[in-house]
This record gives sequence, structure tokens and C-alpha cells, in this order.
Amino acid sequence: MVRHLKLQSRMVKPLNSSRIVMLIDDNDIDLKINGKIVAFTKSFEDIVVCRSGEEALNYLKQHLTTPERLPEFILLDIQMPEMSGFEFLDHYKKLPVSFTEGCNIAMLSSTLDFSDIQRAEANPYVVKLLKKPLIPAVLQEVVKEHLQR
Repeated sequence: MVRHLKLQSRMVKPLNSSRIVMLIDDNDIDLKINGKIVAFTKSFEDIVVCRSGEEALNYLKQHLTTPERLPEFILLDIQMPEMSGFEFLDHYKKLPVSFTEGCNIAMLSSTLDFSDIQRAEANPYVVKLLKKPLIPAVLQEVVKEHLQR
């Protein structure tokens, strides 16, 4: 089941109040930790949490006609059962260009396997391979670099 976590702070305004990030990971602990790190950075107003690549694809397809509900950034786990992060990307590339050209993907991995690094760097949809758990400063830098308006 897809969850939305509204991230509003009275003390610090998000960089852009319309920004949405999607977290895709089968591990509840990683989702919780990374969700807290995303919230800490105040780079996004809303987090869409998906526990599988299939759940994420269903969400994206369901909201293609409501772009305000689509993420501008996806944090994608590489190793998941049933559909790996790379398999997700194979399906993702079939989504409309009107969506994919405005969405950046960073892949997440707890082990930096050399073949995963090569595959991630070779994929045109992936802007960065990040090590789990996220480091707030690293996430902020990637967001700043790839979500400039």
C-alpha cells in the first residue's frame, strides 16, 4: 500500500513546496531511516513510500494524468525481491517522456557491487548511485544539482 508522508515544517520552508520524492524499497527499516533523512533535509514536501517496484509503477501509471501527484525525484533500492531496481528501470523507460524527463532517479545500495555501479552509471535515467543509509548532506547536494529550476 502506497503511503504519503506530508513533510511540512513551521520553522523551515521546503526548497519548493510542490516537490515530491518517491522512496522505493522492500525493507521497512530502510524506508523509515531514509524517510527521516529526507524529512530532515527539508528538500521535499511529500514522500510517496512504495514497498516494491510494482507498487511504484502502479502509482506512477495511476497518476500520469495528475502530474501534481507525481514525484520529481525517486530514491530506488537496487536489490528487491520480485522486481529489482534495474527491472523497475526497464518498465520505467516505457512511461511517457513527458513524465520521465522531469523526474530524476538515484539508486540506493547497501553494498557497492562493481557491476551494480557500472549498470547504474550506464543507465540514462539514473543521476547517482547512493550508499544506504542516506547521508543528509549528500542527498541535499544531489537534489540541489539535479532539481535546479
